[in-house]
Amino acid sequence: MDATAKHGTVLERFPAGGPRGSWPAEEFAAAQRTQGQNARVVMDLPSDQFWVLTDNSEART
Repeated sequence: MDATAKHGTVLERFPAGGPRGSWPAEEFAAAQRTQGQNARVVMDLPSDQFWVLTDNSEART
């Protein structure tokens, strides 16, 4: 089973090596939450990326 099926749907990926003080994955996830998505950020170590995930079955209405 791949990570997407196991942990949710990947909405966006962000490189882990962003500028100091920059949190683009967290900002994107926060924007998704304001739109009703149950978005969260996880670190994918093999790809060295932050993923913003959602589980569409848990989206708020």
